[in-house]
Amino acid sequence: MTSSDRDTLGRVIAELRAARSVCVVGHVRPDGDCLGSQLGLALALRAAGRAVTVWNEDPVPRKLAFLDPGSLVQPPRPGCEFEVVVATDCASLERLGAVEPCIRRRRLLVNVDHHASNTRYGDLNWIVPEVPSTGELIHELLREARLPVLRAVADCLFTAISTDTGSFQYPSTTPGTLRTAAELVEQGADLGRICQQVYHSHPLSRFRLLRHVYRKAKLTDGDRIAYFWLRKADYARADADREETEGLIDHVRAIETVVVACVFEELDPGLTRISLRSKSDAVDVNLVAQQFDGGGHPAAAGARLAGTPLAVQRRVLAALRRALKAAGSRA
Repeated sequence: MTSSDRDTLGRVIAELRAARSVCVVGHVRPDGDCLGSQLGLALALRAAGRAVTVWNEDPVPRKLAFLDPGSLVQPPRPGCEFEVVVATDCASLERLGAVEPCIRRRRLLVNVDHHASNTRYGDLNWIVPEVPSTGELIHELLREARLPVLRAVADCLFTAISTDTGSFQYPSTTPGTLRTAAELVEQGADLGRICQQVYHSHPLSRFRLLRHVYRKAKLTDGDRIAYFWLRKADYARADADREETEGLIDHVRAIETVVVACVFEELDPGLTRISLRSKSDAVDVNLVAQQFDGGGHPAAAGARLAGTPLAVQRRVLAALRRALKAAGSRA
C-alpha cells in the first residue's frame, strides 16, 4: 500500500470516528466479498457505538444468510439522511442500483474497493487494486482504527476474502492475504462453518443448473474459449434463482485447455450479462469487459450488453479471440 493510500485510509478512519450515523451500501447481486465487507464494517461500527444502516438493492443470497442472522441488510428507503455513506466493493455508482437515489442526502460518500476499474465516484476514494478483496481492506481499516474484531466480524471478513480469492486459489492471493486470513481465524472466524455454508451446502436446484452447464457448454478456438448460456427458461426448468449461478463458470474454466471462460446470462429480452474468467496473465478480461462498458479484474470481469443473443455472443467471442491473438504464445 502506497503512502497516498495510507493517507486516504487515515482520512476515512477520521471521518468514521466523527460520524454518528453511517450507512454501508453494496452493489447489486451482492457476492461474498460485498456482503462480508459490508457486514464486517457495520458490525464493528455498531460495537463502537455508531448508528449504522446497511442497504442493498437485492436480498442476501441463501448461502450467505448465516452472516446476517439479525437481518441487518435491508432494502433502501427514500428520505433518509446520513453523515457518512460507505460503499464497499462497488466499482461504479451505477452498480449500487436502487440504493443510489436513496443515499443522496449525505455529508460524505466514502468509496472502499479493490477493482482496478473503479470510477472513483466517492468524495473519499480508498481504492487498492493490488489487494485481492475488499474484505482484506476492511480488516486493515479496523486494525488501523483499533476497532475490535468480534467473532461475527471475523466470520464476515474471512468469507469476503475466501470467496473473492477462489478459496485462496487465484493468483491474486498474496502472502499478506494469507496472513490476514490466519489472523481472522485467531480472532474467531469459524473456518469449518464458513466452508460448509459457502462451499458445501448447495440446493438441489444448483445441481440441475450444473447439469445444464455440462450439457450445453461449448468450446471454440482450439478449445481455449469455453462458454455457455443461462436463459430464463433454464432457471425455470431447474427451479433455481439467479444467485445460484455463483461459481458455475469455474467448472468450464477448469478444463485444461481453456484459457478464458464466459457465461452469457439473459437478464431481459435484448439485455445480456456476461461474466468472464481468465487463467492466463496474458489475457486481461478486465480490458475485454471495458470494451462493453464493464470492468472488474484482469482474471475476472463482467459487463451488460444490449442486443439480440446472437449479436451479443458474436461481439464477445470476437473480443475474446482478439485478446487471445494479442496474447499469442503467452496464453
